Amino acid sequence: MAKFIIHGGNQLSGEIACCGAKNEALKLIPAVLLMDGNVEISNLPAIEDVERASELFKYLGGTVEDKGGKTWSFSADGVKEYRLSSDLVNKFRASIMFVGPLLAKFGKAEFPHPGGCVIGAGSRPIDMFLEGYQKFGAKVHYDDGHYIISAPNGIQGAYCFFNQISVTTTESMMMMGTLAKGKTILRNCAMEPEIIELADFLNRAGAKIKGAGTPEIVIEGVEKLNAVSVEVMPDRIEMGTFAMLAAATHSDLTITEACPEYAEVLWGMFDKIGVKYELGLDYVKVLGSQSDLKALDIKTHEYPGFPTDMQSPYVVLMTQAKGSSLIHETIYDRRLLFADSLSQMGASIVMCDPHRIVVNGPSSLHGKKLVSPDLRAGIALVMAALLAEGKTEIDNIYQIDRGYEDIENRLRSIGADISRQD
Repeated sequence: MAKFIIHGGNQLSGEIACCGAKNEALKLIPAVLLMDGNVEISNLPAIEDVERASELFKYLGGTVEDKGGKTWSFSADGVKEYRLSSDLVNKFRASIMFVGPLLAKFGKAEFPHPGGCVIGAGSRPIDMFLEGYQKFGAKVHYDDGHYIISAPNGIQGAYCFFNQISVTTTESMMMMGTLAKGKTILRNCAMEPEIIELADFLNRAGAKIKGAGTPEIVIEGVEKLNAVSVEVMPDRIEMGTFAMLAAATHSDLTITEACPEYAEVLWGMFDKIGVKYELGLDYVKVLGSQSDLKALDIKTHEYPGFPTDMQSPYVVLMTQAKGSSLIHETIYDRRLLFADSLSQMGASIVMCDPHRIVVNGPSSLHGKKLVSPDLRAGIALVMAALLAEGKTEIDNIYQIDRGYEDIENRLRSIGADISRQD
C-alpha cells in the first residue's frame, strides 16, 4: 500500500495552482447522461474519484476520450445499462449521482449502497435521495443489498422540500427535474457555487432552471438536452487548504488559478486570526511570515458558512495559534476523530464529544506513523506532517489521491520534503 514520507519543519514559498473542483467534476460526468452528443469537460482534475466516475460512465455504455490538456470528451449516446457496477459504487460515494440521470433517461436504475469515506457510515444516509425519487413518481424496492428504482411511466415534475440542506440531494433532484414531465419546485436547497455551475451547464444544454444558488429552484422539464462544453471551476476547498497551510507554516505562498470570491467566510476568519493576505480575481497571496496567529472558534455550516471540508485543515491551523479554540462539526459524524492522530503528534486537543473538540495552542508537533482515515483528514495530516519536526509516514493515501491531484509533486514545487513510497 502506498504511503507518504514527509520530513517537516521547513518554510514553504512560491506558487501553487488549484486544480478543478472535485465537488463539481463528480456531478458534471453523470449530468452528461442527460445529453445527446459529445460533451467536452476541461480542467478535469486527475484524481481517483474522477477516474472511478469515468469508469462507471464507460461501464454504463458511454464513451470517454482523452483530448489532452486536462480535457476529456464524454458521450452517453451508447448508454444502455441502468444498473450500476457494485465494484465501482463501493469505491466512491458520488456514484449515487448517476441514479437520477438514469431514472430520467430510462425510468429505472439499480445500485448497491454507495461507498466512500469512513465518515459516511451511519452519517451520510441516502434516505433523502430515495424520498426524492419517490416524489418524482418512482417506486423504490430494496432486495438483497440492492436498491431497485422504477418509474414505468417516466418521471414526473415534483415538489420537494428538503428537511435538511444537502448539496448532493439538491443537485440530483435538479438533474432529474430537467427531463421530468412538467414543473419541479425544490425548496430549502443548498446554495454552493458548484450547484450554480451545474445549473449553468444544464441550462446551456437546453434545460430551464431558475434559482440555483438560492433556497428555491424551479425547473420546467424539457424533452431533451444537447451537448455543450464545460470547464470545471477551481477547487475552493483546495484553495482554502493551501491558504491555511501557508498560515500554519508561516510561509509566504501564492495560490493561483483560484476563486477567492467563494471563500469569503475564510478571509473574514483570517482577519480575526491575524493572517495577512492579499486577494486578486484569481489568486490568493498569504503572507504567513508576517502573521501572528490567534485562536478562534468555528462552527461548520452549509454555504456560505464555514465548509465542513475545510474543518480538518483548520484544526491543524489552530494547533499553531495562541489560545484555545472550540471546533464544532455540525455536518458529519466522526469527522473530528482524526484529531487523535494530531494528539499523537503532540497537539493539545480535548475531545468534548463526537462533534466538538477544544484545541489549545501553539503546540510543537513531531513526526509519527499515521493512517489517513478519509479524504479531508488525510490532507490535514499531510499539513500537520509539514509542520512537524522529524519524519512522518502516512499510510492509506489512496484516500488523499481521491481528491488531490499529484499532491506530492505540487507540494515539492513549493519546498515540501515529501515523497511517495509504494
